[in-house]
Amino acid sequence: MSSLRNAIPRRAHKERAQPQSRKRFGLLEKHKDYVLRAKNFHRKEETLKKLREKASFRNPDEFYFKMVHTRNVDGIHRPSDEANKYTAEELLVMKTQDIGYVLQKLQSEKKKVERLSAALHALDKQPNNKHIYFAEDRNEAKEIKARVADQDKLLPGSEHIPDNIKRKLESSYKELSERKERVRKLEKLYSEMMLKKELQKPGRVRKLKEEEMTSPTDKPVYKWRTERKR
Repeated sequence: MSSLRNAIPRRAHKERAQPQSRKRFGLLEKHKDYVLRAKNFHRKEETLKKLREKASFRNPDEFYFKMVHTRNVDGIHRPSDEANKYTAEELLVMKTQDIGYVLQKLQSEKKKVERLSAALHALDKQPNNKHIYFAEDRNEAKEIKARVADQDKLLPGSEHIPDNIKRKLESSYKELSERKERVRKLEKLYSEMMLKKELQKPGRVRKLKEEEMTSPTDKPVYKWRTERKR
Protein backbone atom coordinates (compact mmCIF):
# COMPACT_ATOMS: atom_id res chain seq x y z
CA MET A 1 0.00 0.00 0.00
CA SER A 2 2.91 2.35 0.71
CA SER A 3 4.11 2.05 -2.87
CA LEU A 4 0.63 2.93 -4.19
CA ARG A 5 0.41 5.85 -1.77
CA ASN A 6 3.65 7.26 -3.13
CA ALA A 7 2.55 6.75 -6.73
CA ILE A 8 -0.41 9.09 -6.36
CA PRO A 9 0.56 12.70 -7.24
CA ARG A 10 0.17 15.06 -4.33
CA ARG A 11 -0.02 18.77 -3.93
CA ALA A 12 3.32 20.51 -3.39
CA HIS A 13 3.07 22.43 -0.12
CA LYS A 14 4.86 25.76 -0.10
CA GLU A 15 6.15 27.67 2.90
CA ARG A 16 4.14 30.62 4.06
CA ALA A 17 5.42 33.93 2.72
CA GLN A 18 5.63 37.28 4.47
CA PRO A 19 2.26 39.05 4.57
CA GLN A 20 1.86 41.99 2.24
CA SER A 21 1.62 44.43 5.14
CA ARG A 22 5.04 43.28 6.47
CA LYS A 23 6.97 43.15 3.17
CA ARG A 24 9.26 45.92 4.43
CA PHE A 25 10.74 43.50 7.01
CA GLY A 26 12.07 41.16 4.32
CA LEU A 27 11.58 37.38 4.23
CA LEU A 28 9.43 35.71 6.85
CA GLU A 29 11.61 34.08 9.52
CA LYS A 30 11.14 30.31 9.82
CA HIS A 31 11.78 28.18 12.90
CA LYS A 32 15.21 27.02 11.70
CA ASP A 33 16.24 30.65 11.18
CA TYR A 34 15.13 31.47 14.73
CA VAL A 35 17.14 28.54 16.13
CA LEU A 36 20.34 29.76 14.43
CA ARG A 37 19.77 33.33 15.58
CA ALA A 38 19.09 32.21 19.16
CA LYS A 39 22.22 30.02 19.30
CA ASN A 40 24.36 32.86 17.99
CA PHE A 41 22.88 35.27 20.54
CA HIS A 42 23.48 32.90 23.46
CA ARG A 43 27.04 32.18 22.30
CA LYS A 44 27.84 35.92 22.31
CA GLU A 45 26.14 36.26 25.68
CA GLU A 46 28.32 33.50 27.19
CA THR A 47 31.48 35.10 25.75
CA LEU A 48 30.60 38.49 27.26
CA LYS A 49 29.86 36.82 30.60
CA LYS A 50 33.29 35.14 30.70
CA LEU A 51 35.04 38.38 29.75
CA ARG A 52 33.20 40.27 32.51
CA GLU A 53 34.30 37.61 35.02
CA LYS A 54 37.93 37.91 33.85
CA ALA A 55 37.77 41.69 34.15
CA SER A 56 36.27 41.53 37.65
CA PHE A 57 38.92 39.09 38.94
CA ARG A 58 41.85 40.86 37.25
CA ASN A 59 44.64 42.10 39.46
CA PRO A 60 45.14 45.83 38.77
CA ASP A 61 48.86 45.52 39.60
CA GLU A 62 49.66 42.73 37.14
CA PHE A 63 51.89 43.60 34.18
CA TYR A 64 53.08 41.71 31.11
CA PHE A 65 55.58 42.96 28.58
CA LYS A 66 53.16 42.03 25.81
CA MET A 67 50.91 44.79 27.09
CA VAL A 68 53.51 47.20 25.71
CA HIS A 69 54.58 45.26 22.61
CA THR A 70 51.10 44.70 21.17
CA ARG A 71 48.80 46.84 19.09
CA ASN A 72 45.09 46.76 18.46
CA VAL A 73 44.16 45.82 14.88
CA ASP A 74 40.42 45.66 14.16
CA GLY A 75 39.70 44.92 17.80
CA ILE A 76 42.30 42.12 17.99
CA HIS A 77 45.57 42.42 19.92
CA ARG A 78 48.48 41.50 17.68
CA PRO A 79 52.16 41.45 18.73
CA SER A 80 54.17 44.15 16.99
CA ASP A 81 57.56 42.43 17.41
CA GLU A 82 56.85 39.43 15.16
CA ALA A 83 59.22 40.70 12.49
CA ASN A 84 62.05 41.17 15.04
CA LYS A 85 62.01 37.71 16.61
CA TYR A 86 65.33 36.85 14.87
CA THR A 87 68.66 38.39 15.73
CA ALA A 88 70.75 40.31 13.22
CA GLU A 89 73.16 37.38 12.82
CA GLU A 90 70.30 34.94 12.14
CA LEU A 91 68.76 37.28 9.58
CA LEU A 92 72.14 37.61 7.84
CA VAL A 93 72.53 33.82 7.63
CA MET A 94 69.01 33.44 6.24
CA LYS A 95 69.67 36.18 3.70
CA THR A 96 72.88 34.41 2.61
CA GLN A 97 70.99 31.14 2.08
CA ASP A 98 68.36 32.92 -0.02
CA ILE A 99 71.05 34.60 -2.12
CA GLY A 100 72.76 31.23 -2.70
CA TYR A 101 69.51 29.72 -3.94
CA VAL A 102 68.83 32.65 -6.31
CA LEU A 103 72.42 32.47 -7.61
CA GLN A 104 72.05 28.74 -8.28
CA LYS A 105 68.81 29.29 -10.25
CA LEU A 106 70.45 32.15 -12.18
CA GLN A 107 73.42 30.02 -13.24
CA SER A 108 71.10 27.16 -14.22
CA GLU A 109 68.95 29.47 -16.38
CA LYS A 110 72.04 30.95 -18.05
CA LYS A 111 73.30 27.49 -19.02
CA LYS A 112 69.90 26.59 -20.46
CA VAL A 113 69.86 29.82 -22.48
CA GLU A 114 73.34 29.12 -23.84
CA ARG A 115 72.43 25.57 -24.89
CA LEU A 116 69.17 26.66 -26.52
CA SER A 117 70.85 29.57 -28.31
CA ALA A 118 73.59 27.31 -29.66
CA ALA A 119 71.03 24.79 -30.94
CA LEU A 120 68.94 27.46 -32.68
CA HIS A 121 72.05 29.12 -34.11
CA ALA A 122 73.13 25.81 -35.62
CA LEU A 123 69.69 25.40 -37.20
CA ASP A 124 69.56 28.95 -38.54
CA LYS A 125 73.07 28.91 -39.97
CA GLN A 126 72.97 28.54 -43.72
CA PRO A 127 75.82 26.86 -45.62
CA ASN A 128 77.69 29.39 -47.77
CA ASN A 129 79.58 26.86 -49.88
CA LYS A 130 78.48 26.07 -53.43
CA HIS A 131 78.56 22.68 -55.07
CA ILE A 132 79.12 22.19 -58.77
CA TYR A 133 77.54 19.09 -60.24
CA PHE A 134 78.61 17.65 -63.60
CA ALA A 135 76.08 15.69 -65.64
CA GLU A 136 76.66 13.46 -68.62
CA ASP A 137 73.37 14.30 -70.32
CA ARG A 138 70.09 16.15 -69.88
CA ASN A 139 68.35 13.32 -68.01
CA GLU A 140 71.08 13.14 -65.39
CA ALA A 141 70.98 16.95 -65.05
CA LYS A 142 67.23 16.77 -64.36
CA GLU A 143 67.80 14.08 -61.69
CA ILE A 144 70.51 16.16 -59.99
CA LYS A 145 68.30 19.25 -60.06
CA ALA A 146 65.38 17.36 -58.48
CA ARG A 147 67.63 15.89 -55.78
CA VAL A 148 69.05 19.31 -54.92
CA ALA A 149 65.52 20.76 -54.71
CA ASP A 150 64.53 18.01 -52.26
CA GLN A 151 67.55 18.81 -50.09
CA ASP A 152 66.69 22.54 -50.09
CA LYS A 153 63.27 21.74 -48.67
CA LEU A 154 64.88 20.31 -45.54
CA LEU A 155 66.96 23.44 -44.85
CA PRO A 156 65.61 25.58 -41.95
CA GLY A 157 66.03 28.84 -43.86
CA SER A 158 64.12 27.64 -46.87
CA GLU A 159 60.58 28.69 -47.61
CA HIS A 160 59.52 25.04 -47.88
CA ILE A 161 59.94 24.13 -44.20
CA PRO A 162 57.34 21.61 -42.99
CA ASP A 163 54.68 22.97 -40.64
CA ASN A 164 55.68 20.73 -37.71
CA ILE A 165 59.29 21.99 -37.88
CA LYS A 166 58.04 25.59 -38.09
CA ARG A 167 55.94 25.10 -34.96
CA LYS A 168 58.88 23.57 -33.09
CA LEU A 169 61.14 26.47 -34.10
CA GLU A 170 58.56 29.03 -33.00
CA SER A 171 58.10 27.33 -29.64
CA SER A 172 61.89 27.15 -29.19
CA TYR A 173 62.30 30.86 -29.92
CA LYS A 174 59.44 31.65 -27.53
CA GLU A 175 61.08 29.54 -24.81
CA LEU A 176 64.40 31.31 -25.44
CA SER A 177 62.84 34.76 -25.02
CA GLU A 178 61.05 33.67 -21.82
CA ARG A 179 64.26 32.25 -20.36
CA LYS A 180 66.17 35.43 -21.20
CA GLU A 181 63.50 37.48 -19.43
CA ARG A 182 63.75 35.12 -16.44
CA VAL A 183 67.53 35.58 -16.37
CA ARG A 184 67.10 39.35 -16.41
CA LYS A 185 64.66 39.23 -13.47
CA LEU A 186 66.89 36.87 -11.50
CA GLU A 187 69.91 39.14 -12.05
CA LYS A 188 67.92 42.12 -10.80
CA LEU A 189 66.70 40.16 -7.76
CA TYR A 190 70.23 38.92 -7.03
CA SER A 191 71.68 42.44 -7.12
CA GLU A 192 68.92 43.77 -4.84
CA MET A 193 69.41 40.95 -2.33
CA MET A 194 73.18 41.46 -2.32
CA LEU A 195 72.67 45.18 -1.65
CA LYS A 196 70.31 44.48 1.25
CA LYS A 197 72.79 41.98 2.68
CA GLU A 198 75.63 44.51 2.52
CA LEU A 199 73.45 47.15 4.17
CA GLN A 200 72.79 44.78 7.10
CA LYS A 201 76.49 44.57 7.90
CA PRO A 202 77.86 46.81 10.66
CA GLY A 203 79.34 50.13 9.67
CA ARG A 204 78.24 53.67 8.91
CA VAL A 205 76.74 54.01 5.47
CA ARG A 206 74.98 56.82 3.67
CA LYS A 207 73.12 57.16 0.41
CA LEU A 208 74.85 59.31 -2.21
CA LYS A 209 73.00 62.25 -3.70
CA GLU A 210 72.63 62.69 -7.43
CA GLU A 211 75.22 65.49 -7.65
CA GLU A 212 77.78 63.33 -5.80
CA MET A 213 77.69 60.51 -8.35
CA THR A 214 80.29 60.43 -11.12
CA SER A 215 77.89 58.53 -13.40
CA PRO A 216 74.26 59.25 -12.38
CA THR A 217 71.90 56.26 -12.35
CA ASP A 218 68.34 55.62 -11.27
CA LYS A 219 69.49 52.91 -8.82
CA PRO A 220 70.47 53.88 -5.25
CA VAL A 221 74.20 54.17 -4.58
CA TYR A 222 75.62 53.85 -1.06
CA LYS A 223 78.99 54.73 0.39
CA TRP A 224 80.54 53.21 3.48
CA ARG A 225 82.55 55.52 5.67
CA THR A 226 86.16 54.51 6.26
CA GLU A 227 86.80 53.14 9.70
CA ARG A 228 90.11 52.52 11.36
CA LYS A 229 90.93 48.82 11.74
CA ARG A 230 92.40 47.88 15.07
